[in-house]
Amino acid sequence: MLLLAGVVKTASIAIHGGAGIFPRKQFSDSLKARYTKALHDCLDVGWQVLSAGGSSLDAVQAAIVALEDCPLFNAGKGSVLNEDGRIECDAAMMAGDGRAGAAAGIRTVRNPVLLARKLLDEGRAVFLAGEGAERFARDHALPLVEEDYFITAQRRAELDDARSGSKVALDSIKFGTVGAVARDKEGHLAAATSTGGMSNKLVGRIGDTPVIGAGTFAQDGVCAVSCTGVGEVFIRKVVAHEIAARVRLAGQSLEDAVCEVIYKELPPLGGVGGLIAVGADGSLSTHFNARTMYRAWRKGRGKPVARIF
Repeated sequence: MLLLAGVVKTASIAIHGGAGIFPRKQFSDSLKARYTKALHDCLDVGWQVLSAGGSSLDAVQAAIVALEDCPLFNAGKGSVLNEDGRIECDAAMMAGDGRAGAAAGIRTVRNPVLLARKLLDEGRAVFLAGEGAERFARDHALPLVEEDYFITAQRRAELDDARSGSKVALDSIKFGTVGAVARDKEGHLAAATSTGGMSNKLVGRIGDTPVIGAGTFAQDGVCAVSCTGVGEVFIRKVVAHEIAARVRLAGQSLEDAVCEVIYKELPPLGGVGGLIAVGADGSLSTHFNARTMYRAWRKGRGKPVARIF
């Protein structure tokens, strides 16, 4: 779809740090302050790109790199561990012109989103996984680290807890999948998402994050979407593309499309989570059916806003 003619050149951006199920009463003021500051800081990194006239793609990349580098979130440093106690990170980026890049099962690339961006720019492949993705990263001189770089004491404790209960843990109070969506001053849209997955997940398990159309999607003139939550359900419902299809084909507003999917379509299937989305006009929508979703946004001349509950 072509960019909308006559639309005011308003830049806007939203980020998320994952949806969670931790009760509000157990969320201390000091912890809330730490996460609120982190959200503001990471949002500002992306906003600075947009305010300087940069592209939406560069803005979401910058924001995701900042989120991956922050151990408070389940992406990059601070990612959760699989059932073998190892790291397997996934990431994806999509530009509104249809270009996309995604990677899964990453263990040594410091910022998985940069691998997704390199795939997007090169165009030879959209989706690489495991050793092939690692080799591509080495061949393109992306920053690499030892696997221990990603692992924190908190994540080891979470894995022990999950193992003791024989369960897979949805993003909890302290960590979550990260994402960003943006519209630049030229009207172009972009989305990016990055995650460590779910604690105690099966080795090789891939959620919705790197699946284009499920956890990440962007189309100029329509919307850009980044999701977080129970990835299996988001894959089955192709949630990110479903939002865009409702806007493009059914004529729904972005807000209506998001609300119908999050509050009506997902819950009967056990789809706990949420998403952030930006429309062709720069409008933003952030909704979730979990107890929390770390999120922040800024639009045009408005002030930055960060929320958890």
